[in-house]
Amino acid sequence: MLEQPRKDVRVSDTATPDQPLHVQGREAVIAASADAVWRDGAPPDYHLSHQDMPAERTSQHAPGSLADIVERVVQVFEMELSHKKNPADWVSMVADKVVISVNGGQPVGSAELAERGSYNVLIGENPYYSAEQETFESSHDVFHEAFPGGFFWEVLEVYSPPPTITFKWRHWGTFSGPYKGVEPTGERIEMFGITVAKVTDDLRITETHHYYDNTDFLGQLARGQLTPNPHAHG
Repeated sequence: MLEQPRKDVRVSDTATPDQPLHVQGREAVIAASADAVWRDGAPPDYHLSHQDMPAERTSQHAPGSLADIVERVVQVFEMELSHKKNPADWVSMVADKVVISVNGGQPVGSAELAERGSYNVLIGENPYYSAEQETFESSHDVFHEAFPGGFFWEVLEVYSPPPTITFKWRHWGTFSGPYKGVEPTGERIEMFGITVAKVTDDLRITETHHYYDNTDFLGQLARGQLTPNPHAHG
């Protein structure tokens, strides 16, 4: 695993004010975003991440290591996509250039991301989920209901350094709420994937290409009780 940061990103034991804002982490970005338009009228609350995630994560990164920095930047990236309505307020990415793709599919830019939402873009048409039938808001409601105790994300390993960062990640939560009418099991649901991210010199994201099996993940929630989506690809 490569753990060497870029020369122009200062390594420190913790996020520090002389680092780019988005490298300092979600709380720093939220504190500096007083003029941002928040989708829910207020910034998101990450108390569950602070409270429960440390004990549930499976990887521990040295503070200031490349893996630690990548995790912070991607967490800010996800927060801004999910909660900041206006792409002009996104500081973790180059909004007029950023694109996202999944499993080699068609890249999607900031305007479509802001309109459809990251869940709809990242999942698309699946046997157990239809992005065409969900709005930005309803897509988030689906997973907030299924994972009321939090749906966490961590970097496991970083395989290549900037400007093209390749890393393995884990997404997990406890299935303790209903998923589209399917009763919860209380089981831990996990998903693993690989992301290739292209970044600028100051680690702002310009591209992310994600590779993972979302059918396996959603199948654990549906448990054979949902009618397969006839519009699902593949």
